[in-house]
Amino acid sequence: MVKLNKIYTRTGDDGTTGLVDGTRCAKHDARIEAIGAVDEANSALGLTLVALSGLECASVLIRIQNDLFDLGADLATPGSDFSPSVMVLRIVPAQAAWLEQQIDKANAGAPPLTSFILPGGSEGAARLHVARASVRRAERAMTALAAAEPVNPAALAYINRLSDYLFVLARAVNAGAGGDVLWVPGQNR
Repeated sequence: MVKLNKIYTRTGDDGTTGLVDGTRCAKHDARIEAIGAVDEANSALGLTLVALSGLECASVLIRIQNDLFDLGADLATPGSDFSPSVMVLRIVPAQAAWLEQQIDKANAGAPPLTSFILPGGSEGAARLHVARASVRRAERAMTALAAAEPVNPAALAYINRLSDYLFVLARAVNAGAGGDVLWVPGQNR
């Protein structure tokens, strides 16, 4: 259980931050960039939930927000042993598999794609597209980190599936609100 009595510690005043193993690294380090991008994606999901409260998908998004905190903890734990334990949070393959189930559920009955989709439509879908773009940025930050240091492969799979889920969910939300906004190539030439 996390217990925070004091929010400021002053330990980061020198431009460093602490990782789970006690080491410190620069706040501009690729690992911290990835953790921050995951946090931004989680915040985008929080804003999305405001527009989707009361819908069935809200409980799924809350579960995802919790998983994103786990993902942040995973990224904050350097090393190449990706085995979870009581004291070490790691994303596991079952979490990405669960997202695949959610993708299939949200995509059931959706019409086939005949065009790329513009981010928009209903407010809920538009917010889902913003969250999806934030997740894609987090994925880019995570793969940049993975090019230099070990990153949990299950974490990389999870973040990739998450953007897919948010895309499909935006389509499902728009299906109940008039449909997707389709890209018309060269429309304004």
